[in-house]
Amino acid sequence: MPLGNVVISQEEIRRRTAALAREIETAIPDGDLHVIITLKGGLFFGADLIRALRREVTLGFITASSYGGGTESTGKVLLKASDVGKITGRHVLIVEDIIDTGRTLEAVVGAIREQAPASVRTAALIDKPSRHKAPIDADFIGFPVEDVFLVGYGLDYAEKFRDLPDIRAFEL
Repeated sequence: MPLGNVVISQEEIRRRTAALAREIETAIPDGDLHVIITLKGGLFFGADLIRALRREVTLGFITASSYGGGTESTGKVLLKASDVGKITGRHVLIVEDIIDTGRTLEAVVGAIREQAPASVRTAALIDKPSRHKAPIDADFIGFPVEDVFLVGYGLDYAEKFRDLPDIRAFEL
C-alpha cells in the first residue's frame, strides 16, 4: 500500500478550518458572499468551511485540473466554469484544496475576475510554497507543507483516496 504517515490529522483539519472561517469573517465585508469551490479536490474542505462560516453564502463550482492521473502537474490547466453562479458585483471566495505550482489557482482567479466581482479572495487548505511557479498566493491558508505528494480529505491519486478523513503522504 503506497499510503504513508498521517501528515495532517482529521482533528487538525477541523480546528484549522474553524479558525480560517473566523479569519474570513473578519476580512471579507458583511453581506453577500459567494463561495466557489474548485472541484473535485476542494469539495471536502469547501463544505466544511462553509458550515464553519457564521454567515449566509451562495455557492458555485468550477472544475480545474492539471494533474491528469499522475503526481506531477502537467503545467496545463483545464477549466470548466459552467456552474460558478452569478458573481458580477459580489464578494467571491474561491476555495481550493491545494496550491502546488499555483497555476491552477492563477487560472481560476483570472477566469472569475473576468466576470467583474466586487472582490475576489482565495482560501486553500494546503500550500506548497517551494513548488510555486505562478506568482500567486492564497489570502487564507490552512497548512503550509513541504514538497510531498498528499492524498485524503479530497486530495487524490488517480481519483483514489479522496475519502480518507485525514491527509497522508503518498509514495509510489
